[in-house]
Amino acid sequence: MTRIAALLALLLLSACAAVPPVPQPEPDGEPSALTQAEIRRQADAAARQFIEVVSTVEPVAEAECRKRRPQGPCDFQIVIDDRYGQPPNAFHTVARDGQPLLAFNLALILAVRNADELAFIMGHEAAHHIAGHVERARAKAALGAQALGGVAEMAGGDDAAIRAGLELGAALGRRSFTKTFELEADALGTVIAFRAGYDPVRGAEFFGRIPDPGNRFLGTHPPNAARIETVRRVAEAL
Repeated sequence: MTRIAALLALLLLSACAAVPPVPQPEPDGEPSALTQAEIRRQADAAARQFIEVVSTVEPVAEAECRKRRPQGPCDFQIVIDDRYGQPPNAFHTVARDGQPLLAFNLALILAVRNADELAFIMGHEAAHHIAGHVERARAKAALGAQALGGVAEMAGGDDAAIRAGLELGAALGRRSFTKTFELEADALGTVIAFRAGYDPVRGAEFFGRIPDPGNRFLGTHPPNAARIETVRRVAEAL
């Protein structure tokens, strides 16, 4: 796990320097500028909340990973994207050495309203690795590329047509299970957050403040309502 002190220092410095404050409306409806002291206070609170959640959720996620993936790797590395002007975002990927990375940008760290939301998001991203979604997506992409590439070749297409078929097939293959992966990660993320001592149902309220992707054909994420329902169903069972 990333060193706590280093994370805290990065968050405190970057949040104050790079993230513009959100004005809070006065009683008469006029926005008011936050003082530097208030900006510092908010950044400090967000940083300490992030450190607390990392400290409690990461060990639970690692234990769940080792139970479901005995061969690992399960040593989650937590990284922070401190670039200015990014929309709130968190994601999972794999480092070159195979270790799982959970990345969060400052906008997301400051956007969550409570520790439950942050814990659920962290559990969700860890769940993507535990469930092997990167590997499964790559396998689906390879199958899709092989299928459409083969069709283009049998149809007598030239190299460009075959290459286009490979690329389209890979894209379709990756997207065909994306919604399923997200719901799986929501379910397992609920378990991780719950076992770490947080309220995943309260954490899933984050979905109520982000755009709803609806149920678009080949969309990358399921409707927010379906995700909230998944969290509630799993939490009730717990």
